[in-house]
Order: sequence, then structure tokens, then C-alpha cells
Amino acid sequence: MIWTKEKRYRRIEEASQEELLKLRSEVNGCKWRQSYHIQPETGLLNDPNGFSYFNGEYHLFYQWFPLGPVHGLKYWYHTKSKDLVHWENVGIGIEPTTAYDSHGAYSGSAIEHEGKLYLLYTGNTRDDNWVRHPFQCMAIMDQSGEIVKLERPVIDRVPAGYTDHFRDPKIWKEGNEFFAVIGAQRLNETGCVVLYRSEDLLHWAFAGEISTSLENFGYMWECPDYFTLQDKGVLIFSPQGIEPKGDQFENIYQSGYVLGSQLVPNQLSLSHGSFYELDRGFDFYAPQTMVNPDGRRILVGWMGLPEIEYPTDKNGWAHCLTLPRELSIKEGKLIQQPVKELQTLRGQQYEANAVLADESRGFAGFSGTAYELIAEFADFDASKFGIEFRVGKDEKTVVQYDAVQKKVILDRTNSGEVVGEDYGTVRKCSLDAPVIKFHLFVDVSSVEIFINDGEEVFTSRIFPKEDSHGIRFFATGGKANLCAVKFEV
Repeated sequence: MIWTKEKRYRRIEEASQEELLKLRSEVNGCKWRQSYHIQPETGLLNDPNGFSYFNGEYHLFYQWFPLGPVHGLKYWYHTKSKDLVHWENVGIGIEPTTAYDSHGAYSGSAIEHEGKLYLLYTGNTRDDNWVRHPFQCMAIMDQSGEIVKLERPVIDRVPAGYTDHFRDPKIWKEGNEFFAVIGAQRLNETGCVVLYRSEDLLHWAFAGEISTSLENFGYMWECPDYFTLQDKGVLIFSPQGIEPKGDQFENIYQSGYVLGSQLVPNQLSLSHGSFYELDRGFDFYAPQTMVNPDGRRILVGWMGLPEIEYPTDKNGWAHCLTLPRELSIKEGKLIQQPVKELQTLRGQQYEANAVLADESRGFAGFSGTAYELIAEFADFDASKFGIEFRVGKDEKTVVQYDAVQKKVILDRTNSGEVVGEDYGTVRKCSLDAPVIKFHLFVDVSSVEIFINDGEEVFTSRIFPKEDSHGIRFFATGGKANLCAVKFEV
């Protein structure tokens, strides 16, 4: 299908029942549908939005174009969960129905206040010349789940000095005051983040641009998220227009963070260290965090990237969300670990212990297309060691440690149908440690790999054949002690 502007901006009710049934049939027939990740029923999913805990449940919305695997007229789709693991599809949460979100309900966030959940999002509009005009809009969800939009935007203009690339408000409360960071582009086409403040969530005042040491760092900063963690200030954002540098910044767009002193709103400055990528894999963007009832800072990201074609497109759908991750700080770095609740997915367990000596080995019970796998390599003198998974006749995905270069390497060159090949098929990061632990969550068409308890994470989509389900452990140029456990999911 050729996706003209008219087709991209059709509303779901404009599609016939026959068209919707045909699309759903195409999606359900896709061999790459996930088994335990959030994915769209049809069409395209992107940024996680409104991640929050309200009325005894977790609520997570996402950007959704229902009629095909393209970025078109965006809705907020609503899912909810009691445990961060089993998610229930609620349905459309926010529709683009007004003059202030006529061309899409774009990304935003949520906060509970006085027994209601306030959803602050960017309304995207276009004029007759297709020029963008963004508004920051508010919708309110009551305890019955009904969502009502305010008639007018709560922020109705872009402040002087910035272009109409002005979106993705992330809201929080400090003391008796509410704050929101918004991703922005200066008139000189460089990216930044600005701050707003409010006493009642309905009337917002522009506080100014947050000063950082990243003055010329890409042309747009999307999906900012500021929070404090272990007495530090953390600013997560997704800068566009960063050039690759060594093993860094190799995706079309990046997501990462700076960590430093806490933001003082009246001073509008953030003292921080270097920008670090949150994820070293191929498919991760636009993450959002929330604090759950027991005080953990939880992150979910979009497992995908803009402007990349994916093999599922031909089946009428695209993308999914990552598993929830708990954040902490260790030695000046954000650590990401799978939330403990995911252990409830664990089914039958298999174990393997061996000394691998210049060999590749499989073990009984170690195969599959959806599982959790933890493998620890110690006492090694091998030059390389690691895991081949989703192995088939001519397919495999490889995660390995190069002990000579002291690098973790993820290789999806032979993972199946190709995706994003223009940006390479190998990702690497440096790591120097006496023990290397790979913690994999493999699903039908993805893998999330946590290295050494979350010091690094590699998130990637993979598209192998259904019969590519082997797992092999290997060591090259010496020995490595292996201790592995696999759980059916």
C-alpha cells in the first residue's frame, strides 16, 4: 500500500468493518507476534505515554496508529496491569477529536492528583500549508476509567526562541508545586529542554530553558524525563541528529541520560556528567519512567525506532514495548534491571554447568522461541565466549564477550529477515570484569539482554524463522566456566 497523507490521517471510524477484520487477520497470522510483550492489536505502536499507578493499578498508554504500520493519526491506547507483567488491553484512551489535537494526540505523561489521573500530552495540528502548531493538552481520568479532555489547551503557544518542534511533556510534583519538562528545538535548530511550573495542573507558566553543558547536541530533544534518584538529578531524553562516535550513537536516533546534581527550578541549571546511552542495542527509543507504590523508579521504552522499516510491516503491524526495568545508580551510572515481578513468568527450569574449552555446546532443555536465560561465565582465559540463540539452519543471533578487546558484542547479521541494515548489524560496548553475566529475555521477535546485573542493556528486534530455536554456548581460544539456567515463559 502507498501511504498517502490522506490514508495516514484517516480516523479509525472511517475504516469499514471489513477492512478492520482483514487487517486483524493479517496481524494475527504473523509469525512474529510476541508472547509476553505489549504489542498493538493492529497498526503501529510507538512511545510509551502516561505511565503511572492509579486506583490500585498500573496504567500505561502508548502512541497508536490503528490502520497500518506507519506513523499516521496518533491515538493514545490504554493498557493496565496489577503486577507490571500481565497487561490488559483497555482500548483507546485519548482520541484526536478537537481543533487542538486534530492531527494526533502526541506523547505525554500522567500524574495522580486529588483522586484523579491527569494526562498532559501534546496535541499535534497542521494548518492548510501543513505547518505544525503544537498545543499542550490535558485530559482527566476518574476512578471509573472515564477520560475527559479539557476544552482548551493548558499551554496554548510555543514560547519565543523555539520552533514548533515542541512536545512530549513529562510531569512531576515537588512540594506543593507541579513541574513539566518539554522537549524543544531552538530557532537555530539545536535541541534542548524547557521547564514549566503550575500550582494546580491547569494554569502553567513558562519558567525557561534548562541550562546544560550540551549546547549543540543534536537538532531536537524528544521525550524528556527528569527525576531524582538516590539524591541525584537524572535527565533522560532522546536527542536526534547525533553522529556516531566509536561504538556509540550508531542508531538512527539515540536515547540516553545525564546524571548530576538535582535541578533547582529557580536557577534553571543542571550540573551533570557525560551523556550515556541507556541501551546499546538496535531498537530502543523514547523511554518513560514512573515511581511505583514501593518507591521503585520503573522505566519502559519503545522497542523500535522512527523511520526504519520492520519485517512485520507487511503483516499490518509494527513495534512493541520493552519489559519494565527498575533503575538505580551505581558508581555514577544508571543501572537497569528487569523488575522482580517478571519472575512470575518463569515456568519449567533447566540448568547447565560446564567448562567450555575451544568448543560450542548445547544442553538438554536449552531451546525455544520465548524464554528467560541467565548465563554466567567465569574463570576464563578464552579470547571470546558467549551464546548463540534462535539458532537454525542458516540463522543465529550472537551475544559474546571479546576478552581481548574487553567488549560485549551483539551480532544480528544472521538473525533472520534484515532490519535497519543501513545502520549496521553489530553493536558493541566496553566492559572490563572478571565475571560476565548475560541475562536474556527472548521473545518470538525480540531480545533484551542485561549485562552484569544491568550495567549495560542491549534491546533488539530479531526476525528468525519459526524453527530457529536452538541455543549454543561457546568459548574460543581457551576455556570458560559456564553456569546457566533457562526458564520457559
